[in-house]
Amino acid sequence: MFGKIKYISENIAIIENLGGNTGTSDLMNVNVIFEAPDQRILGEITEINSSEMKIRFLGEYLDKRYVNGVIRKPLLSSKIRIINSEELMELVGTQSNKAFTLGESAIYKKYHICPNINDFFSNHLAIFGNSGSGKSCGIARIIQNVFSNPNMLSYNANVFVFDAYGEYKNAFGSVNKINSSYNYKFITTNPIDQDDFLLQIPVNLLNLDDFALLLQATNHSQLPILERTIRLAKIFSQNSTESIKYKNHLIAKALLAILFSNQTTARKKNEVFQIIEVCHTNEFNFDSQIAGLGYTRTFSECFEIDSNGNFGESVLITDYILKHIEDSYEEMAEPTEYTYSLLDFAKALEFTMISEGFQNNTNMFNDAMILKVRLSTILNTKVGKYFTNNGFVALDKYVSSLVVKNNTKAQIININLEDIDDTYAKVIVKIMSRLFFEFCKNLPQRASIPFHIFLEEAHRYIQHDNDTYLIGYNIFDRIAKEGRKYGTLLGIISQRPVEISDTVISQVSNFLIFKMTHPKDIKYIEEMLPNISSDVIEKQKSLQPGSCVGFGSAFKIPMIIRMELPNPLPYSSNCDVSTRWNVQNQGQNS
Repeated sequence: MFGKIKYISENIAIIENLGGNTGTSDLMNVNVIFEAPDQRILGEITEINSSEMKIRFLGEYLDKRYVNGVIRKPLLSSKIRIINSEELMELVGTQSNKAFTLGESAIYKKYHICPNINDFFSNHLAIFGNSGSGKSCGIARIIQNVFSNPNMLSYNANVFVFDAYGEYKNAFGSVNKINSSYNYKFITTNPIDQDDFLLQIPVNLLNLDDFALLLQATNHSQLPILERTIRLAKIFSQNSTESIKYKNHLIAKALLAILFSNQTTARKKNEVFQIIEVCHTNEFNFDSQIAGLGYTRTFSECFEIDSNGNFGESVLITDYILKHIEDSYEEMAEPTEYTYSLLDFAKALEFTMISEGFQNNTNMFNDAMILKVRLSTILNTKVGKYFTNNGFVALDKYVSSLVVKNNTKAQIININLEDIDDTYAKVIVKIMSRLFFEFCKNLPQRASIPFHIFLEEAHRYIQHDNDTYLIGYNIFDRIAKEGRKYGTLLGIISQRPVEISDTVISQVSNFLIFKMTHPKDIKYIEEMLPNISSDVIEKQKSLQPGSCVGFGSAFKIPMIIRMELPNPLPYSSNCDVSTRWNVQNQGQNS
C-alpha cells in the first residue's frame, strides 16, 4: 500500500502508491505514521492518484504524548503505516471527569472525539455554518453531552443561552431527567407557560454606557445629559426633604433665568408655564399659594399681565423664587443605594433640560429632545416592562436571582428574545453581558464562578458598532480580550461570520465549522483565522449536515466530527410545507 518516500518538500511528503486504484480511495484524510528510530511523525493523506500519495505533516509523538508541529522532517527511510489505536486515542481522547464526548470521528468509525473540558470551555468558542448545516443541533448536543457525562456532575455550571428564535426551550427543558440535581430556567420577553420567567433588568444597575446604548445616543454631547440625568434620578429617588429642596432649587434657577431674559412678557409667561407643567413640586405648581403683605396669590395668578405689559406681581414672585435658590445643593452627594424606574428617569431628564447650562443651549436642548423621544418610545412599548424598579438590587443579588429557579440552582438559563426587534435585543444582550462580566471581574477569587454566554445568531449582536467611538469600548470586544482570565466566556454561533467584529473572532481559540458555501464567509474565515489551513477550508465545503470540522486549542489536530442529533431536538427544523399544503390534512386538523 505505502511505498517509498519519493521526496519531501516543506510540510508534505510524496510517497509511492503501491495499491494503484484498488482499495486506496477510502484512505483520504486517514492519519499515518512515519516511523524511524526515535521518531514518529504524524501525517494526513490529502491526495491520492494511481501512482502516488500526498501526505501533510501534522506533528510528532514524543513517547506517548502528541505534540503539534514538526521541527524535524521524517527520514527518507522511514516506515509508513496507518496510525494505531493507542496513537489515535491520544488524539481523540476519552470521556472522563475532565473530558466530554463531543461527537464521533467521521474518519475512524466507533471512535469518539472527547476534548478536555478546560481546553474546550475555558476559551472562547465559535460555531459557524450555513442555515440548516446543524449549528443549533450542534450546540444543543454539546450542552446535553456535558450534562450527560456520567463521570462528572456539573452542578456549578452557569450556561446562558441568548436565544434569538426560541429554539432551545425544547432541547434543554428536560435536563432535570438526566440528573435531578440539574435545572433549566427559561427567561423570556413573552411568558406563556407556567414555568416561564419574564425578562427583568433592574434600572438601578444601568450605568451611563447602558443608557447611551438603550437610548441610541449618537454623539458625545448627549453623554453629559445622560450623566446628569442619572445623578438627578439617584438623588430624587430618596424623596427626602433635601431632594425636594434640590428640585425647587433647579426650578427656581430656571424661572429666574427666564424672568431676567430680554424676551417679551408674554413669551416669558409661556416658558414659565411650560417649565411648571413638566417640572413641578408642592412649592412650584400652578396652584401654589404665595403669600404677600396681607394677601395671597396662586402661582398662576402672579403671572397675569397688567395694562403696562408687565407681571402684576413681579416683585412677589421674584422674592418667592429667590427664597428657593441655594447653590450648595449642586454639591449634594449621590446616595449609595437607590432605586428608580424609567419613568422616574424620564422625569429627571426634564429637570436636566431646565438646568443651568442646558436650558438656553439650542444644541444641547435638541440632543436632549432626541433622547426624550426615544425614552418615551420605550416607556410606551413593551420594551419598558423589561426594565424594573423593585427596590435597590445589588449586582450579585441580581445575578444570583437569574441562576435560581424555585430555590434551586439552575445550570442552563435560556434567555429568549424572539419577540423584540434587533435594535433592543442587541442592547439587552450587551447590558446583560456587561453585568455578567462585571460580576465575574469583582469576585474576590478570580475566575471562581465561570459564566458561559452562548449567542445564537451572534452577527445580530457582535457587530462593528458605534460603541467604541461613543463610550470608548464595545462590551463584546472587552469580554473577548479580557473575559477569559475572569471566567466570562463567549460562545459565538452564526451563519454570517463576515458581519462579526474582527476583534472578537481574533480572540476565539476553538472553532466548529459546519458546511459553509458563501464565498465571502469562506474567504473571511480563511483570512481571519491564522491557524486554519486550506485543507480545513476544503474539508468543510463537503460536510454533511450535522458534521463539522473542529480545530483549535481543544483539538490535537483538525478533526471531522459527526455529531449525534440532540435528544430532544431544538425547534430549528424547516417548515413541513407538504403537510401544511395538503388539503386533506388541514381538513383533519380542523
